[in-house]
Amino acid sequence: MKDSQSSDTKIENSSAEPSRDSAFRPLRVVFFGTPDFAVETLRRISEAGHEVVAVVTAPDKPAGRGRKLKASPVKEYALSQGWPVLQPVNLKDPEFIRTLSELRPDAGVVVAFRILPESVYAIPRYGTFNVHASLLPDYRGAAPIHHALINGEEETGVTTFFLEKKVDTGDMILQKSVKIPPRATFGQMHDILKEEGARLAEQTLDLIARGEVRTVPQDHTKAVHPAPKLTKENTRIDWHKPGPEVERFILGLSPVPGAWTTWSAGGPFKRAILYDAVFEPGAHTMVPGVAAVEDGTLKVAVPDGFIRVLRLKPQDRKEMDVRDFLNGLRDVKELVFK
Repeated sequence: MKDSQSSDTKIENSSAEPSRDSAFRPLRVVFFGTPDFAVETLRRISEAGHEVVAVVTAPDKPAGRGRKLKASPVKEYALSQGWPVLQPVNLKDPEFIRTLSELRPDAGVVVAFRILPESVYAIPRYGTFNVHASLLPDYRGAAPIHHALINGEEETGVTTFFLEKKVDTGDMILQKSVKIPPRATFGQMHDILKEEGARLAEQTLDLIARGEVRTVPQDHTKAVHPAPKLTKENTRIDWHKPGPEVERFILGLSPVPGAWTTWSAGGPFKRAILYDAVFEPGAHTMVPGVAAVEDGTLKVAVPDGFIRVLRLKPQDRKEMDVRDFLNGLRDVKELVFK
């Protein structure tokens, strides 16, 4: 089904809604996804007329104070539609592979899911494609939206591509570029790209259904930015970095997983997540991380100015604006962040 073009062919930057004609036929689709980002794609391809024969998602996980098992957003939506849900712990489990094979899917669609083994992604008749939230080959990895924002990109987008053994390297099908608004947060770009990705997935399935797929190989010689998984170690704020970088770091991780730091008002250091802040350039002699408190504002020193904190979540407390945070500290004139 895949018809590769030469590597210098420009991939289609799709924006038009798919057109339907006599050549179109519904496909039997198996869908792989877990978070909210994937739900919109699942909904859209179903409403486009394709048959969802199974939904594969992560096993239920403990959540909340009671540690009760909680279903993924994709599972909850799939059950509301009456679709079969598969939750394999091991994707190479022979029983799981046999179940998928017996469904005789035409195509597989992956959105924000684990790495699939070839024994799984090769099952669908016309292959399995992924919806990735970047303009591949740039920002391959688990957190492309976050890293694009942290790095100060002015443009990002979504790409559909067929799965191959090496992660995020398969031949591209469609791409859609999206401008990044000033001071965009991860939450804002997540919602924008969720919608764009769903549209691109529908268009990709329509191309497959009409037998009109034309793919473009990725340029593996191109220098690209990595987009590794976010961890406790790489989401901590470094107050010694330039102010614009610190501001982008906070916004690019807001609201999840959240850029974090520790703070002290003279006592032991406690943890806090910062959700909104703005950089204010200016010369000073303060040590980075030392904060000034004045008239309900909190400004943390960075080498080239100050980060004015707007919203945060102190340890063991709810998210709040900075004035409420300062009101709870009582006459504190200086805080230290590190």
